[in-house]
Amino acid sequence: MNAPDSRNFSVLLIDDESLAEDFVRHSIQDCGIALHYLNDPARAAAVALEVQASVVVADLRMPGMDGFGVTQLLRSTPGTEHIPVILLSSQEDPDIKSRAFASGANDYLVKWPDSRELVARIRYHSAAYRALQQRDEAFNALRRSQIELAQSQAALHQSQKMEAIGQLTGGVAHDFNNVLQIIGGNLQLIKLVGGVSDSVRARIDTALSGVERGARLAAHLLAFARRQPLQSVVVDAGEVIGEMREMMQRVLGMRIDITADIAPGLWLTAVDPGQLHNVILNLSINARDAMPKGGRLLIRATNVPSGSAALSEVGNGDHVLIEVQDEGVGMPPEVMQRAFEPFYTTKPTGQGTGLGLSMAYGFVKQSGGEIQLDSQPGRGTTVRIFLPRSDGEPVQQEPQVSCHGADGVCTILVVEDEEDVRTTTVALLSALGYRVMEAPDADSAAAMIESGLQVDLVFSDVVMPGRLTSYDLGQIVKRKLPDAQILFTSGYAEGVLAHEGKLDPSVSLLHKPYNAEALSARIRHLLRRRATKAAA
Repeated sequence: MNAPDSRNFSVLLIDDESLAEDFVRHSIQDCGIALHYLNDPARAAAVALEVQASVVVADLRMPGMDGFGVTQLLRSTPGTEHIPVILLSSQEDPDIKSRAFASGANDYLVKWPDSRELVARIRYHSAAYRALQQRDEAFNALRRSQIELAQSQAALHQSQKMEAIGQLTGGVAHDFNNVLQIIGGNLQLIKLVGGVSDSVRARIDTALSGVERGARLAAHLLAFARRQPLQSVVVDAGEVIGEMREMMQRVLGMRIDITADIAPGLWLTAVDPGQLHNVILNLSINARDAMPKGGRLLIRATNVPSGSAALSEVGNGDHVLIEVQDEGVGMPPEVMQRAFEPFYTTKPTGQGTGLGLSMAYGFVKQSGGEIQLDSQPGRGTTVRIFLPRSDGEPVQQEPQVSCHGADGVCTILVVEDEEDVRTTTVALLSALGYRVMEAPDADSAAAMIESGLQVDLVFSDVVMPGRLTSYDLGQIVKRKLPDAQILFTSGYAEGVLAHEGKLDPSVSLLHKPYNAEALSARIRHLLRRRATKAAA
């Protein structure tokens, strides 16, 4: 059998006589064993830890604490309880030996043993102790790996669960938004037709408010599941915050003191400005609710260069940091752990959906950023949003140019497979003064365009049955009618027009359910673009 490697053996010798050190050092001088001498037995445990002793050799008879006391001290101290102890004695007495082993000693030698025996005992006990340490480390490593594996499996399970929720949410949102569109569209038609009493109009407005609440609920669910199509453009987050200031003061009330701290030279970032607006507003409303007696709300935007300590849990690259900080009641750790979960809320029943923070989480993650939560009970809450810096150019507003059709009336082709939705939309557009054609799917619409139908704008649902997709229809429109505009609509566009959850900036999408004002404004905007293109 090969001799054990002595290079990592460390001997702590405890003796009140320095001659003992000379003897032991001479005995092990050619063995590669490190020797540490101590003449104060009371410090045995602390020094053993300091020198990482693999064996302790202690004299049995010492003034003050003897060898039995040293052994008991080591056995009662965490970290030294398993270090082997060899007691040295001048007496070959069975009773003393028995007491030594009973106190926890591993070996007993009579002074002074042969050097070869002493080295053999030191090597044996040191090797056994190092093997014990290696075994414990292996078990600890196995335990850590099992914990990490369990955590990974839990994270995978959670990811799979959220992916399934996202897929289910997308399908439900599409159908739900179509139902809301039918309800909302017909209510708006009744208002447009007129002839209703004030009390009926008030009830219609109440019902439309319910439609809007349902639409926000569906939008929040899609945002959490990262299925909300984002139309990212390069924006100055500071300008977005500045434009919201007046509106937020009205929403939050005068008891909330809103302070905006925008760093000079703030970098640009590529996000969906409408969704960023919603996230900041939702976080601000949460802050208001956390300060029922009023308080200060700070919204800060600053640059965070790559390599900053603040990015240690975010990633590499320059980022723009947006912070929403309140002086409210704060959150205990158990609430913080669940704060981003959908439908989790600490507010009373009927006062919150539990989707505000989850919507913010989904939007930030889908935008390639990171969101962090810092809160303590009684000391307020800070939400930090890190968004990647963009080197692009900010979007420019298009000139306002009127549309001039041949007879002053623009023609719109509505493509929608849901008959009730299509009928309502056609009636809405007709009431708004447009000439309207309709098709039940992309195949029929493509056939109409291929046959020579001239339209100024195609208003198409995204998810439809048939051979052609809405994207295919868009390509046909661009080829046959290059001056015509295309406006898509859907309650769920994932996988059709959106890639990795983001829309190409050239795609115009109106989310369902929409009202007459939003539909009219978007169409007017696109028709102005058409007129500008034709004039150029």
